[in-house]
Amino acid sequence: MRLLPYLALAGILHAEPDLPDRDDSWKLVWSEEFDTVEGLDPAIWELETGFKRNRELQWYRQDNVSCRNGKLIIEGRREQVSNPGFEKGHRSWRKARRFARYTSGSLITRPEHSWKFGRWEIRARFPAKAGLWPAIWSTGHGKWPGAGEIDIMEFYRGLILANTVHAGKSGEQVWNSSRTPIDEFNVETWDAEFHEWVMLWDEKRIAFYLDGRLLNEVDLTPIPKTGPGETHPFHEPHRMRLNLAIGSNGGDPSETDFPQIYEVDYVRIYQQR
Repeated sequence: MRLLPYLALAGILHAEPDLPDRDDSWKLVWSEEFDTVEGLDPAIWELETGFKRNRELQWYRQDNVSCRNGKLIIEGRREQVSNPGFEKGHRSWRKARRFARYTSGSLITRPEHSWKFGRWEIRARFPAKAGLWPAIWSTGHGKWPGAGEIDIMEFYRGLILANTVHAGKSGEQVWNSSRTPIDEFNVETWDAEFHEWVMLWDEKRIAFYLDGRLLNEVDLTPIPKTGPGETHPFHEPHRMRLNLAIGSNGGDPSETDFPQIYEVDYVRIYQQR
């Protein structure tokens, strides 16, 4: 979920308006149902802290992440916290800010919990409010963007995004993205309803669906192998990420009421065997 320098809209490989049914050939290989009252399993999940990416406004911290009623709860709050790494006049934006005026949560599976290919299903709910930037995404092992990034879902500024990013032969960022206006869905009920995002990923393509509707399809065959190991960024395992960013690409949150809640009901990964 890096800041996009530009958006190269991906072409649809072929018409496929509906999500294919998951038949008995798909076997569940991992799931997170968030049905604990003791919090996330630290053997599976890492929680990010501090300022992280894209000059976003929030300070990530553990207090904003919890599990309640079988759901992951990521809470965005308008509150001021001090930056312990503050250095006046520092060139890094992470150190130059004396305070964060928003807090939120971000989590990523530990390196040993990574997956390649399959059918990834995530049921989630978030408010479509100005300044919010919730995401469901994954990253490969290694330096970005060479290791690859898959954005199963991003929302900001009234748009639903489905993206991949990788490094070109010269190391430049190459984005394959789609932007779907949220107005194409039922905006009157959006905030109250859970929605299902599905990614179908194999060695030749990645397809993204929202509530059964195809949003984007990316052809993986022309993507070059890059990096010291000459690996294909989407033929290697990826770690799952869930977060609620505030500001930056998400826009201006000043007119949005807080707290705001991003809920995830489950994450399920199936593979064909």
